[in-house]
Amino acid sequence: MSDPSRARLRLGYPAAALVFAIGMLGTTLPTPLYGLYREELGFSEFVVTVVFAVYAVGVIAVLLLAGNFSDQAGRRPVLLCALVLSAASALCFLFEGGLPVLLVGRLLSGFSAGLFSGAATVTVMEVAPRADARRAGFAATAANMGGLGCGPLVAGLLAQYAPSPLTLPFLVDLGLIVVAALLLWGLPETVRERRAPRLRPQGLTVPPEVRGVFAPAAVAGFAGFALLGLFTAVAPSFLAETLHEHNLATAGAVVFSVFLASVAGQSLTDRIGARRTLPGGCFVLVAGLLLVASGLYWESLPLLVAGAVCGGLGQGLSFRAAVGALSAAAPAEHRGGTVSSFFVVAYLGISLPVVGVGALSLATGLRDAGLIFAACVVVLAVCVGLYVLRRPPRPA
Repeated sequence: MSDPSRARLRLGYPAAALVFAIGMLGTTLPTPLYGLYREELGFSEFVVTVVFAVYAVGVIAVLLLAGNFSDQAGRRPVLLCALVLSAASALCFLFEGGLPVLLVGRLLSGFSAGLFSGAATVTVMEVAPRADARRAGFAATAANMGGLGCGPLVAGLLAQYAPSPLTLPFLVDLGLIVVAALLLWGLPETVRERRAPRLRPQGLTVPPEVRGVFAPAAVAGFAGFALLGLFTAVAPSFLAETLHEHNLATAGAVVFSVFLASVAGQSLTDRIGARRTLPGGCFVLVAGLLLVASGLYWESLPLLVAGAVCGGLGQGLSFRAAVGALSAAAPAEHRGGTVSSFFVVAYLGISLPVVGVGALSLATGLRDAGLIFAACVVVLAVCVGLYVLRRPPRPA
C-alpha cells in the first residue's frame, strides 16, 4: 500500500516547478510590447535597452543583498515575497503612466526574479524525493527557461490577436500569479532551522568546495545569458527594423523559440554526460551566434530563427550543466546562496552586453550593433569552451 505522504511529496516538485515558471513568465511579458510603448511614449531603442537593464539591476541587487535569504528564512516565505513583487510589477504596467512607471515596474520585476532564481531552483530540487533528483534538476532549469520563453509568446499572441494589447497580458499574468500562490501554499518547507535574515551586502557566496566549479560555470552562464538578453530585449526591434516583420505574435514566437530550444538542450544533458555538456554547449552556442549574425547580415528571418534555436540549444546544455555542478558541489547550508551567486554573473551577461548594443546602435544602427555583439560573445564562448574542454570543472 502506498504512503500518502510520499505521494504528496512526489507531487511537490512539479508544483514547485510550475510556481517557478509562472514567476519567470511575468519577467519577459513586456518583450514584444516594447515597440508599442515606443510608439506611445516616443523613446529610442537605447531607452528600450535601459528599461530592460533596469530589470537586470533589480535581479543583481536582490541576489547580492538577499541571495541567501531562503537559506535562513525558508523557501516558502521568500517565494511568496517574489510573487507579491511580480504582482506589483504587473500592476505598474497595467496602470502605465509613462516611462518612470515602466522603469519602476521593471525594477520590481527584477526584484521578483532575483528572489525566484536561487530560491525556486533549490526548492524544486529539495522538494523532490532522492529517486527523482535528476528529473527535479531538469524541472528546475526547464521551469526557469520555459517560463521566460512563455512570457513573450503569451504577450505577443494576446497583443496581436486580442483587444487591449497593453492591458490584457498583464491581467492574465495576475491571474496566473494567484494560481502560483495557491500552489505555493501546498508546498512543504524544506529549511528546518529558520531564522530572521539580515538585509546587508553579502557579495558572492562561493564556498571553498565550489571554487573549482564556479568560475567556468559562471562564465559559460554569462555567455549564454548574453544571447538570451539580446533576444528578450531587442529581437522584436531587429525583426521590425531589419527584417521588416511587424507581427507581434511572430516576434513573441521567435523569442519563445530561443527558450524552447534551451529547455530541449537541458533535456539532453543526461544523455551527453556532465563532462561533455558544458564545453559542448559553449560550441553549439557559438554556432547559434554565427547563424544569428548571418541572419542579420543577409536580412534573413529563417537564418535568424535557426540561430535562435541553435543558440538556445547551446545555452540550455551549458546552463543545466553549470547549475547541476554547482548544486552538487555546494554544501546544503550554502546551496541557495551559491546558486544565487551564479545568477549574479549570468544576469550581468543578460544586461551589460544588451545595453552596449543599444548604445552602439545610436552610432552604427541596430544591425551593425548586433553583428558586433555576436562577434564579441563568440570569442567569449570559444574561450570558455576550450578551457572547460581541457580542464573540466570539478569541486575544489
